Amino acid sequence: MKILYFASFRERLKLDAETLDSAPPITGKQLLDILHSRGEHWQTVLDPDKLLFAVNQEICALDTPLDDSDEVAFFPPVTGG
Repeated sequence: MKILYFASFRERLKLDAETLDSAPPITGKQLLDILHSRGEHWQTVLDPDKLLFAVNQEICALDTPLDDSDEVAFFPPVTGG
């Protein structure tokens, strides 16, 4: 699956995209657990309480099932003023 990182996530992880092979089916939460296993920095940047998650360009809950053909995106919540 293709994983995209946007805005401050891209800057802090120094990564804009990657491809990850997984053994479907997994959920967004399980994907996040895989990414968190990379270390404390990943856990801090991709805090599940401070991110938005999209699958194939639609905002989804982290319990959404994923397939290897999906495009997944993580980005910080948008605030306005």
